[in-house]
Amino acid sequence: MSFLLIIIAIVLFVIVGKGLKIVQPYEKGLIERLGKYQRTVGSGLTLVIPFLEKIVKVDMREQVVDIPPQAVITKDNVVVEVDAVVYFEVTDPVKVTYNVANFYMASTKLAQTNLRNLIGDMALDESLTSRETINTQLRQILDDATDKWGVKVSRVELQKIEPPVDVTEAMHRQMKAERERRATILEAEGAKKAAILEAEGTKQAAILEAEGQANAIKKVAEAEKFQKLTVAKGEAEAIETVYKAIHDGNPTSDLIAIKYLEALEKVADGQATKIFLPIETSGILGSLAGIGELFKEKNDKSAEK
Repeated sequence: MSFLLIIIAIVLFVIVGKGLKIVQPYEKGLIERLGKYQRTVGSGLTLVIPFLEKIVKVDMREQVVDIPPQAVITKDNVVVEVDAVVYFEVTDPVKVTYNVANFYMASTKLAQTNLRNLIGDMALDESLTSRETINTQLRQILDDATDKWGVKVSRVELQKIEPPVDVTEAMHRQMKAERERRATILEAEGAKKAAILEAEGTKQAAILEAEGQANAIKKVAEAEKFQKLTVAKGEAEAIETVYKAIHDGNPTSDLIAIKYLEALEKVADGQATKIFLPIETSGILGSLAGIGELFKEKNDKSAEK
C-alpha cells in the first residue's frame, strides 16, 4: 500500500511539473491545446494542462537580421557589393508564429530583393552618397511587407557599398585631381587678392604723395605771394614818401641823390640824354666832372658805332 502511494505521489509530481511553465520577462507565451491556439500569457509562472496543452514562447526583444553580402548592378552598369543589417521587434506574437514559417529567412530574402531594386535605380556616385535615403526607403518597404507578420522594422543600416578595385582607384584619382584643382583655384584667388591689395596700396600711397606735393607747392606759393606783397608794400610806402617829399617842396639831399641815381640808370640804358640838377645840390656838383667823362665816353662809343 505504501509503495502504491509513493508511485501515485511521483506521478502527481511529474504531472504538476509538466503543467507548470515559466515565461521570462522579455517573452510572451502562446498556449496551444491539441494543436489549436487558446490564449497568450505574459511573463511569470503559468499552469497548462499536461499532455493536452503546450506553450510556445516568443522573444519580444529587438533583434537583428544580418543581410549577407550580394553583388548588385547599378544604373550605370557597375557591379558593387552590398550588405546590410535589419533591426526589428515583434509586435504580435500570434502573427509572427502562425503567419510566417521562417521569419529570418523571409526577411533576409525580402531585404536582398528590395536592396537590389533600390541600388539598381541609382548610379554609382548617387548610391555612394545616398546611404540615408537607401536606409529610409528600404526600412519603409520592409516595414510594410512585414506588418502582416506581426513585426515592426525599426531601422535598416547599410554596412558597406564596395565598387570593384579598378573603379575605386579611378575614383581616388578623380578625387585627387579635384582636390588639386581646388587648391590651384584657391592659390590663384589668393594671388589675385594680394595683387589687388598691393595695387590699391600703391594707388593710395601715390594719392597721398601727390596730395603732399600739392600742399607743399601751395605753401611755397603762399609764402612767395606773401613775400611779394611785403616787398610791394615796402616799395609803395617808399614811393609814397618820395612823392610827398617832392610835392611838399622840401626834397632832401638823400632824395635828390636817389633821383640822380635813377637818372643815371636811364642814361646808361639809353633812355635819356639830358639831366637837370638843382643849383642847391653843391655837394653833388663835385661829381659833374666824372659824369661829363661818362657822357663823353658814351658819345665816343656811339660815334664809333
